Amino acid sequence: MKIAIVGPTHPYKGGIPQHTTALAHHLQTAGHQVTIVGWKHQYPFFYPGVQFVPDGKPELPLFHDSKRVLSWRNPAGWAAWARRLRKYDEVIFAWFVPTIQGPVVLTMMKALGKSGPKKVILCHNIVSHSASGPDKTLTKLAFSRADEILVHSEAQAEQVRAFTSTLIKIAKLPAHLPGQPQQIKHNGALRQHLLFFGLVRKYKGIDVLLKALAQAPDITLTIAGEMWGKQQANLEALIQELNLEKRVTLQPGYVPADQIAPLFEKADAQVLPYRKATGSQMVDMAFTHGVPVIASRTGSLGTQVRDGIDGLLVEPESVQALAAAIKHFYEAGVAQKLSSNIPQVSSENDWQAYVAALTN
Repeated sequence: MKIAIVGPTHPYKGGIPQHTTALAHHLQTAGHQVTIVGWKHQYPFFYPGVQFVPDGKPELPLFHDSKRVLSWRNPAGWAAWARRLRKYDEVIFAWFVPTIQGPVVLTMMKALGKSGPKKVILCHNIVSHSASGPDKTLTKLAFSRADEILVHSEAQAEQVRAFTSTLIKIAKLPAHLPGQPQQIKHNGALRQHLLFFGLVRKYKGIDVLLKALAQAPDITLTIAGEMWGKQQANLEALIQELNLEKRVTLQPGYVPADQIAPLFEKADAQVLPYRKATGSQMVDMAFTHGVPVIASRTGSLGTQVRDGIDGLLVEPESVQALAAAIKHFYEAGVAQKLSSNIPQVSSENDWQAYVAALTN
């Protein structure tokens, strides 16, 4: 088929641009003719962070037919580009912030026409993590006009059903890890050190982790990633309040692909204390680097981590439960057992199933 993906790609940073790029490669490998219709100006307002890969170096191999043509400064261009795609068989829209994607997707769907290509919405998030009334309205409108909606978990599918009766398909989010990570084999010696890696936002529960850490003496923690909005100031204040200055290291800023492995080499476990989650590749990231995971039982995390086998699961927002899990992790033999059961991350079968869900 002739397929267009409307979504961000390099030089935009992070998991969603990486996913767009990886998806294009895998669709092409499956025999399809693929074009990425990407952004040159993705946001209509100030973005509270760094938009692009800091050093400009691609995190994944670039896709040859990537067009950075969409701009929030030129809404007329959305419809113009959609009209160019009318002869395609399928158009896939990456969906993650409805107030950003909603107007674009609705405009392009209208320009594509009812008899045009199959219109698929690929959901990274159903609504944004600080969902508002406009978020929900735009989501309902866009979802109702799509032919299919692809989600990454049953929990996401349940969310979508509240908005529309459009056909929903579920496919596991395949690993699309930056760089070329190799599974690290630790020598078994514990470092008494934990890691949180990724974009730092309120919904990810770092405050819960810090309060839990305060109840687990002698354990240290690195928090590495871009700090969203006022998160760095808030965390610094909480660290001081909890007297954790000597035990917690903040490493603010986007972490380039070639600097990820050293973070995991120093860690006994990756902690993902999310208040809520949809799909995430952070578990695959940890497993690929040979590190078990302590996570909240929410979204896909509850199925990616096998409780007591390759990680530990706790209820979201429970300081006491997370503190107990951290203490249990460091009981004799527990960390070693979990580390020995980490699965080999191989995404090829996942990608084949993912491509089939999008194209069948």
